[in-house]
Amino acid sequence: MDFDFERESKKPAVMKILIEIFIWAAQIAAVIFLAYFIIYYCVEKTTVIGSSMEKTLSANDQIIINKFIYHVSDPKRFDVIVFKQSGKEHSFYNIKRIIGLPGETVQIKDGYIYINGEVLEEIIEVDEMVNYGLAAEEIVLEENEYFVLGDNRNNSEDSRFASIGNITRDEIIGKASLRLSPFNFISKLNLKES
Repeated sequence: MDFDFERESKKPAVMKILIEIFIWAAQIAAVIFLAYFIIYYCVEKTTVIGSSMEKTLSANDQIIINKFIYHVSDPKRFDVIVFKQSGKEHSFYNIKRIIGLPGETVQIKDGYIYINGEVLEEIIEVDEMVNYGLAAEEIVLEENEYFVLGDNRNNSEDSRFASIGNITRDEIIGKASLRLSPFNFISKLNLKES
């Protein structure tokens, strides 16, 4: 009975190679999963289209959308959100500022926005609106609806008009968080001086 020493010594080397291949494949799978998770659930880059958010954001500004934040918290008044309405003919994202929250009553009259009958104190610099649209009458928001306006109030298609209307929670992609060039947090742009 002969013993093959050479065959026995190759076994640990083959096992070592197989373990390295397995670890390498697991690392690649983890990176692919992490990239998918980040892009699908956490952040996305988009470009601002149009002038409806000027003086805060301009056409062609590159922004980062925080898609994760609304999985752990609710959208808040004055958040700049990115949304896409289902069933609409265009394929681009809309970017507007939340004014009315679910369950509230919104009305625009005499140049002011009223929330539940109280004048809303604006936090940003905006021109006085000349067209109140549907909001000239009281609009009662459902439990999953938001009323949004563009910061360029006299050149914005927003919740005042039937073409956009109220935004539902499931249409919101995320919060517009960063402007890339010039770099800044969007929540810090165009604020009224205190």
